Amino acid sequence: MRTVTGPSDHVVVIGGGLAGLSATLHLLGAGRRVTLLEQDKSPGGRAGQADFGGNTVDTGASVLTMPELLDEAFSAVGESLADNLTLTRLDPAYRARFADGSTIAVHTEAAAMEAEIREAAGPAEAEGYRRLRRWLTELYAVQKDQFIGANFDSPFDLVRPELAKLAALGGFGRLGPKIGGFLRDDRVRRLFSFQALYAGLDPARAIGAYGVISYMDTVGGVYYPKGGMGAIARAMAAAAERSGAELRFGTEAAWLERVSSRVRAVRTRSGERIPCDTVVLATELGTAYRLLGARPRRPLPLRYSPSAVVLHGHAPKTWPELGHHTIFFGHAWEKTFSEIIREGKLMSDPSLLVTRPTATEPTLAPGGDQVISVLAPAPNLGRGKIDWRRVGPAYRTELLRTLEKRGLTGFADDFSVDETITPAGWAERGLTAGTPFSLAHTFAQTGPFRPGNLMRAVDNVVLAGCGTTPGVGIPPVVISGRLAAGRVTGR
Repeated sequence: MRTVTGPSDHVVVIGGGLAGLSATLHLLGAGRRVTLLEQDKSPGGRAGQADFGGNTVDTGASVLTMPELLDEAFSAVGESLADNLTLTRLDPAYRARFADGSTIAVHTEAAAMEAEIREAAGPAEAEGYRRLRRWLTELYAVQKDQFIGANFDSPFDLVRPELAKLAALGGFGRLGPKIGGFLRDDRVRRLFSFQALYAGLDPARAIGAYGVISYMDTVGGVYYPKGGMGAIARAMAAAAERSGAELRFGTEAAWLERVSSRVRAVRTRSGERIPCDTVVLATELGTAYRLLGARPRRPLPLRYSPSAVVLHGHAPKTWPELGHHTIFFGHAWEKTFSEIIREGKLMSDPSLLVTRPTATEPTLAPGGDQVISVLAPAPNLGRGKIDWRRVGPAYRTELLRTLEKRGLTGFADDFSVDETITPAGWAERGLTAGTPFSLAHTFAQTGPFRPGNLMRAVDNVVLAGCGTTPGVGIPPVVISGRLAAGRVTGR
C-alpha cells in the first residue's frame, strides 16, 4: 500500500465531518499529533444539527447503520461506542406506505420480516425473502474487508480471490433484475432496492454489488443515537480532544503552503500559518482540489448523484401513519429515476422519505411538538435546469399536499416549515452540483476507479470523505477516515 512520504508526526485534518473525525481518532491512536480545522462553529458536516425555535433538528444524514465502524474509531483511542453514545435500534427500521394504500414495515430481524412479508404478499414471497437475505449477507461478507474497507493503488488490486466470489454472486450484473430473481411483488422489491438511490443510482441500472447498501439497512439494522445524529460528531470530537487533538472550530483553511511536491503549512482565512508534516483533506472533493491547486486526470468527467429537496419543520400533533422513518412510495417508481437522473425533471409522482425523530426521542422538541423532515429526491444542478428560486416555494407546497393525499390528513396546514433546502441551497453551502450525495457510484466511480485518496502530484496530502473511496453514506465516510489514516501511518 502506498503511503505519504517523509515525516508525518504532526497532521492537520481539514474538515470536522465524520470522515475527518474518524481520521483524527485513528491518527491519534497511531501516535500522531493532530490539529483539526473546521470552518463551522461545531462538528458534523453532512451529519450536522441545527436549532429551530428550541427544537433540535438533524440537517443532514438521518439514517445510521453499521455502528460497529464508529466503535472501531473510538477504540483507536482506547474508548468505545458505548462509552460515548446511547443507541436505539429502530424496529421497524422503516414503515413503507404505497400508493395503493397498503403498508409494509421493514424489520431487520429475520423472523419478524419474514412474517411481515408473508402477511403482505404471501408465503412464496416470504421464501424469496429468506433467499434474498442469505444473498445480501454473502454479498456483504465478500466485500466488507477487501473492497469496501481497502485502499486501492491501482485497478489491479481488484484481482484477488474475492473478486471471483463477487462475480459468482452476481455482483457485476444489475441489481434490479437480481432482486427480481428473489421477489415477485413490486412493493417488496422496492424495499430492498430503493437504497441504490443513496449511491446516486437507478436500482434497475446499479450493479449488484450495491446490494450491500440494502444489507446495511435491512439486515445490519438501523439505529438512532440519543441526542440526534449530530450527537455522533460531538462524541467523536470530545473523544479526540480527550486524546490530545487540538480542535479549531470556526477556522477555515484558505490555501496550502506548498514547496515543490510537499505541503509545509496550512494557511487559514484569518492569515494564520499552521506548520505541519502531513494534511488530510476531509472536505468536499471540489474544495480539496481547490486547496491543492490540482486535480487528477480522468478519461471521463465526474458524474454527481441526484440531489434532494428537504423540508425541516414541526407540527403540534402527530399522525399514526408516521414512524421514525416512513417512506411514501408513488405509483411511478421506475419513471421517477428516469425523471430525476436522466431527464433532469421533478418527480411527477413523488416518492418521499419522512423522518420523525421525536417518535424515538420526544425531548428533541421541549415544547411537545413533533420534529419532522421531508426528503424528496431531485435532479442536481448539473442535470436539471430548474429555477429553484422560482420553483422552490411552489414545490414545497406540492410536497405537503402530496403527503396529505397519501394519508396525512391536515398535514399541509399543521406542518410548519422552518427551513427549505433545494439543490440551489446545497450549492450555496459549497456542495458541488448542488447535491449532498457527492459523486454517483457508477462503475467508473467505484473502488479503484473512484477519485483516489492519494494524489501523485503531492507527497504528503491524503483525501477523505464521500467524494473519495469508498463512497457516500455514514459507514463509507467513517471507513474513508480510517483509510486516510492508514495512508499516513502505513497500518
